[in-house]
Amino acid sequence: VQLVESGGGLVQPGGSLRLSCAASGFTFTRYNMSWYRQAPGKERELVAHISRGGLSTAYADSVKGRFTISRDNNNDAVYLLMNTLKPSDTALYYCKANAILSWGTVEYWGQGTQVTVSA
Repeated sequence: VQLVESGGGLVQPGGSLRLSCAASGFTFTRYNMSWYRQAPGKERELVAHISRGGLSTAYADSVKGRFTISRDNNNDAVYLLMNTLKPSDTALYYCKANAILSWGTVEYWGQGTQVTVSA
């Protein structure tokens, strides 16, 4: 099982980035997908969530109206489009897959991609 994030980097305030998470080794369409982030000295927090079919999404209040989560079930990938970035968005961003299967709850995490918002 692998979740590989990409697309992070250094961006100026007000800029945009698109994060990608490529999944492999499991049945992608059975899993809800989420993006989390963790800033230095802070707890990991949920940023955005998307259901298995992509019809339902949810966002942290801090990113509503600026971030958009989407998924491509044909290519086993999930994305996070981040607009109007702020210095407070600086963090390591992770994608997570989770599902409630017949044998229990299963979740997988990627290694993260760094996003730094700075002038």
